Amino acid sequence: MATHHGWTGRYLEDFAVGDVYLHAAGRTVSSTDNAWFTLLTQNTAPLHVDHHYAARTPFGRPLVNSCLTLAIVTGQSVADVSQNVLANLAWDEVRLPHPVYEGDSIYSRSEVLSARPSRKHPNAGIVAVRTTGYNQDGTEVITFRRTVLVYRRGHGPNASRQHREGNHR
Repeated sequence: MATHHGWTGRYLEDFAVGDVYLHAAGRTVSSTDNAWFTLLTQNTAPLHVDHHYAARTPFGRPLVNSCLTLAIVTGQSVADVSQNVLANLAWDEVRLPHPVYEGDSIYSRSEVLSARPSRKHPNAGIVAVRTTGYNQDGTEVITFRRTVLVYRRGHGPNASRQHREGNHR
């Protein structure tokens, strides 16, 4: 019987400017997700949790908390972009061109904008991506630029384990 290692994420050397990653996981946002996240983050806007209030707005129904949308789409990108992250450095240019409603399914993709070695951390590099989230109809609901500090191959917390297990390229 063969042993196969699961996906361990990209390292600095694996990123190429212009590459696009179609993130595998989609996620349907429920009313419970929206209420819990809104309450957890102490967002008191009734537009997210009060259906009666939201029905009287131009949207006609509750909007998903935009920070939840950002969190979901960022999470969807982790396996492809930041599985081997040393640190998140920035979220910039966050845009929300279309609302997300309870019951919408969210999907995402990321394009590599830049990748370079870090001058401060020789064991890592700086990668910037443009991540876009879209709903079940293909409508863009969020876009942002994310910058991360990613380990180089053979460095980081799992380096010795990967070498022992033969999980290196």
